[in-house]
Amino acid sequence: MVYIVYAINNEILYVSPHGDDAAPGTPERPFATLGRALRAARELTGDVVVHLRAGTHTLAAPLELTEDDGHLTFQAHGYGTPEQEEVVISGGREITGRLEDGVWVADVGDLDTRQLYVGAEGSYRRAERAGIDALPGDAARTVTGYVTDSPDPLSWHSPADVEFVYRGVYPWTEARIAVAAVAPDGDRTLITMAQPAFARAVELYNFTWEEHTQAGPALPTRIENDAAFLTEPGTFVLDRSRPGRHRLRYLPHPGEQPRFVAPALETLLRVTGSRDVTFRGLTFADATWLRPGSPAGFLHYHGNGHYDGGPVEKVVIVEGHAWVTVPARSETIPACVAVHGGQDVRFEGCRFTRLGATGLGLTGGERHVVRGCDFDTLSASAISVDGGHDTLIEDNLVEHIGLDHSGSPGIALHGTDGCTVAHNHVREVPHCGIVAGPARGTRILRNLTTGTMSVLADGGGVYLSGPQGDSHDTGARIVGNVIKDTRTPYNFGLYTDYGAAWVTVEENVVTGADSTAVLQVSPPLENVVYRGNFWDADPMGSDAVPDGVTYEDNTTLAEGLDAATTDLQDRAGLRRRR
Repeated sequence: MVYIVYAINNEILYVSPHGDDAAPGTPERPFATLGRALRAARELTGDVVVHLRAGTHTLAAPLELTEDDGHLTFQAHGYGTPEQEEVVISGGREITGRLEDGVWVADVGDLDTRQLYVGAEGSYRRAERAGIDALPGDAARTVTGYVTDSPDPLSWHSPADVEFVYRGVYPWTEARIAVAAVAPDGDRTLITMAQPAFARAVELYNFTWEEHTQAGPALPTRIENDAAFLTEPGTFVLDRSRPGRHRLRYLPHPGEQPRFVAPALETLLRVTGSRDVTFRGLTFADATWLRPGSPAGFLHYHGNGHYDGGPVEKVVIVEGHAWVTVPARSETIPACVAVHGGQDVRFEGCRFTRLGATGLGLTGGERHVVRGCDFDTLSASAISVDGGHDTLIEDNLVEHIGLDHSGSPGIALHGTDGCTVAHNHVREVPHCGIVAGPARGTRILRNLTTGTMSVLADGGGVYLSGPQGDSHDTGARIVGNVIKDTRTPYNFGLYTDYGAAWVTVEENVVTGADSTAVLQVSPPLENVVYRGNFWDADPMGSDAVPDGVTYEDNTTLAEGLDAATTDLQDRAGLRRRR
């Protein structure tokens, strides 16, 4: 194995969880906090390297870099050597509690969080929020919420903390809306939902699909976060019914002596307008996102987008048979590590884990690089890129994301120019692996996706929609990707959709999908080329190729696909582990 040693003969600072902010930041007397190290770096000239010593660096507030910050590196001490230290940048709080009637109980003051992690230092697992799978009794929707003939909701301990989940309100959509109140009404129980979320949901989620028409959200598919639901070991609830005196409850496994970390911050790191800033070998962990439990809710539409009010449009899918209403504009799920603008911001060899929104978000800017990082145990996407020029997403492992927001793609691009996504492995995700919305000059090259689309439907291992340029020179190239095991019914392993234009799809391998690809979509494809691909079944529409598609020299092999594509498969996916 070859180790890369970064020797930078410029200003060097040290920070340790056991340091002192009154110290000079030397190896023998390091600073205690990242904020102090950043202030010291701003007083120096030239390139500055901040070495983080082993342990958990807990943030009391987000670390903020601005346009005045540049030529700066934060890295784990010993990065690139066998002595590299384990460094965690955490927005969490350690929680201790007591056992009451078989339930661990902790008084947590004003802490508000949607996630909880259980274990010991360096080895925490995610605890699920306690819930039930259906609204009890004979239930129906009302103007302001729901009514049921069951009295069970009257026994909920803290109704205003309860949250309804709507999985599959559209096949690609999962929404969340909080309860406002529960009250008796004769022999019935009325459930009033939070506003404005519920009224907006009624406006947004309307469709006709052949013989089925739906107006607004139907019954919830899951109900979460009340002590009455705490029946499965390893689950938790947060009771906020007493302001400033919140209470956490966790049902342990037999014999378990749990330790907890609860995310407290929503943002760990925000980089705005900075140039030439690098983060190496760091773990970013323990952040939450509180919006879904607020009165505004989380009205998901597609990918990273959610509805926050405004006009709603009707889109006809099949004239006279199928249509849906969609938001005229969407908000994007935020990132716990966020870069806005700037140039040459790099993340190398980092890990993003235990985060309650998107892991890393890049908005605008130029020449940003995300290389050799691991993303896991995330509530939404791993990487979201919105706008910007010449971003490189390379050699990253993405797995077990979308744990709270199932429509989230592994890697999402929108409005980018010259973005390259290459040699990544995206596996075990609830919806799409890699998504590119309208963009220009996108390159999706030699990635491996496995086990995508495990929860929601109508997506793929690689998914593109909308115009991708104005010629084949400026358009998207989807080349050399291997897409395996796209799971739920109604999916397309390699999916060009919704008016995709100026796309070249070449030398890809698709196997184990409900449908390998689709050529007939609405709005139709324009100037899309499928050439030299290998699959284990013919794409939908390949027997009557539409005018906007060139389909040539593709190979369908129901058996022997692996043997025929060994070279393509060997060249796809992570390079750092070969």
